[in-house]
Amino acid sequence: MCETRPMAPGLPCSDPTHVALFYRGEREYVDGVVQFAAPAIAAHEPVAVAVPGPKAQLLEGTLRELGATSEIFDMVELGRNPARIIPAVETMLTRHPGRRLHYVGEPIWASRSAEEIAEATRHEALINLAWPGADIRVLCPYDTRTLDMAVLEDAELTHPHMIVGGVIRPSTRYRGPSIPPGVDRPLPPPPGNAAELGFGLEELVSVRALVAGRATVAGLAADRVSDLVLAVDELATNTIRHGAGRGVLRVWSSVTDVICQIEDPGHITDPLAGRRVPVLDAVGGLGLWTVNQLCDLVELRTRPAGTVVRVHANL
Repeated sequence: MCETRPMAPGLPCSDPTHVALFYRGEREYVDGVVQFAAPAIAAHEPVAVAVPGPKAQLLEGTLRELGATSEIFDMVELGRNPARIIPAVETMLTRHPGRRLHYVGEPIWASRSAEEIAEATRHEALINLAWPGADIRVLCPYDTRTLDMAVLEDAELTHPHMIVGGVIRPSTRYRGPSIPPGVDRPLPPPPGNAAELGFGLEELVSVRALVAGRATVAGLAADRVSDLVLAVDELATNTIRHGAGRGVLRVWSSVTDVICQIEDPGHITDPLAGRRVPVLDAVGGLGLWTVNQLCDLVELRTRPAGTVVRVHANL
């Protein structure tokens, strides 16, 4: 364990690879990112930044002034569905073979929904499993002025190291690459007016028709209806192949989303399922990947007794 000390240029605290930056205000934010990126700037190593909107513009200018050549992404788009972030970073790694990548990712901000924050927290936990052996450092900023205390507490569970008040230290609450208990609770039940359909192979046409009809009535754009139908078809097909042949589909809408849920008795044992870049010649295993690319949010809960996948399409 390293001792607590002020953040400084170089490789602090025995070169921690996954760090949460707790910041208050723009100055702490910029200073924390600059200090994290300093080793890359000095060594001419790649820096990638994925943060929300205006912050991306702020950091791009600051890092370029310091001489860094950075890839800058808007996390609002890249991380709309947090399950897309890990494969996006994996792609960044492949663009820089043999070189260390310094990645700044801010997937959680105050205006995100509770469901999005939960899945972004799951993503933060899975970073600790995502790239074994890869040469990468990751910094995850958290705005302590606007985020709920529960979100900050979860950050301490998902990050081996913290920067608080400009000081880096080990997280005393980190217990390894596990999902925080509050994030992995069962999903709340669908509303009473949700359409329900039990299905097997013979009902796949009815599955697609139900999703298309409900999504169209809710006002989802035609191209997004097609995406949602394809996503649910992938899930239903996975259920038939791997979930004892039958499952249950439920469909409903809220003010903001069309929501579809598939339940089956199968169990997904790989916590990174659907979060790896597919191998081109892979046989199978692409269903969850496809769903994550097509949907605005994917919530997954899996236990030995069964699995629930809930997908959202924004209206």
